[in-house]
Amino acid sequence: MSDRLLSGHEPLDAVLDGGLPGNAIALIVGRPGSGKTILAQQYVFRNGRPDRPAVYFSTVSEPLEKIVRFGQSLEFFDPAAIGTSVFYEDLGAIVNRDGLPGVVEQIGRAIRERRPGVIVIDSFKALQAYADGYGEFRKFLHELVGRLGAFPVASLWVGEYEETEIPAMAEFAVADAILALTAEQIGQREARFLQVKKLRGSGFRSGQHAYRLTASGLRLFPRLADLPINEEYPLGRIRVSSGIPALDDMLAEGYWPGASTLIAGPSGSGKTLMGLHFVVNGARQGQPGVIASLQENPTQLERILQGFGWSLTEPNVKVMYRSPVDIYIDEWAHDLLETVADTGAQRVLIDSLADLRMSAGDEIRFREFIYSLVQRFSRQGVSVLMTFEIPQLYSPDRMSDTAVSHLSDNVVILSYVREHDITARSIAVIKTRATTHDPAVRRFTIGSAGIVLDEPAGTDNSAVGIGEPADATVR
Repeated sequence: MSDRLLSGHEPLDAVLDGGLPGNAIALIVGRPGSGKTILAQQYVFRNGRPDRPAVYFSTVSEPLEKIVRFGQSLEFFDPAAIGTSVFYEDLGAIVNRDGLPGVVEQIGRAIRERRPGVIVIDSFKALQAYADGYGEFRKFLHELVGRLGAFPVASLWVGEYEETEIPAMAEFAVADAILALTAEQIGQREARFLQVKKLRGSGFRSGQHAYRLTASGLRLFPRLADLPINEEYPLGRIRVSSGIPALDDMLAEGYWPGASTLIAGPSGSGKTLMGLHFVVNGARQGQPGVIASLQENPTQLERILQGFGWSLTEPNVKVMYRSPVDIYIDEWAHDLLETVADTGAQRVLIDSLADLRMSAGDEIRFREFIYSLVQRFSRQGVSVLMTFEIPQLYSPDRMSDTAVSHLSDNVVILSYVREHDITARSIAVIKTRATTHDPAVRRFTIGSAGIVLDEPAGTDNSAVGIGEPADATVR
């Protein structure tokens, strides 16, 4: 046996720093319906083999027939393995007849006869009801651990434990690993999380990691959390065009490659359109781009793009649409990073941060997420533009209450201005990291050419927009 017990799901094994400890006791805990049995069976079918099979013991929580019946609906369930690499046994009748001593004897017999590599006891907590008192249950634990320790076997104990029971019950003291499956209410939806509470003799990735239960089992999305990296990495020196030549002039010839840019403004001010300028301009220069939309679906986006002579069918443009109704922020991040890797994208539009903020659950997690995401893209040389809606229509006096602006390399503010009996749009660059910028407030219009900036006061040149070529030094 390896010194690590693998789940067959790489993200989970990575969170566990290579897997659960081999030949050790691990507790998988959570409320009913959290996926404990599914996860335990993943380990069973991943690790059971004819010479070192997996033995799954059911107790008195759920009938063995029910466990097997529901297990058969999962993709990893292999009927050919039953009776050769995987064995199911019922401890319910034994514990009812012989009590806890009978359980110890039955497990000991299975170890001697089958020489298993993995043992599961589900539900372990249900066995507590068969002890006359705390002392008797501790005696049972001592005898069981002794039997398990005499033979190299990994043991998974599954139970419906509450968070408050972890520090109080003896089984958690003898366990080498504890995996807690929990659920939290975020708005009107429920989000599931896995957290490593204990992993003796090993490091692990801390925090709550989102997961979903699927036909292929538990699918984990490790928390995106980049730690500081002291190693240097190359940064490009050729500026990245915003897609709007006049804005490039305000930005001193565009953005730095790998930079993060926040476009903030009220509803309808042109945030999404500015992002589309950015992606389409890059695509037409041979730089693949990803539109990560949480607002418009592909049909709606195509209608917007066609109004400016663009299309989602253009080469180097990829849309990743996700509904904000049921989104896990870490699942979304892993999907985006995978899409960027698959397409070789150099530009990314995230529209919008407000939807991601709601899915994060709390403000601290949202800030950690944005920091980690922009750091990851910076190391990859991917330029990212993020939109964020602010409530003030006219002359906003603050960016937002999320403190996202300090994580961004560039900040551009869009707003409305009153001009006699009409409402006009304005743009201002208020922050550019590692470069200078024009601090002027410029009016702009939206027409068939997209966003077109008015010339600064005192100039006679005509306005310029995306229809005119950018300076040759801008890429």
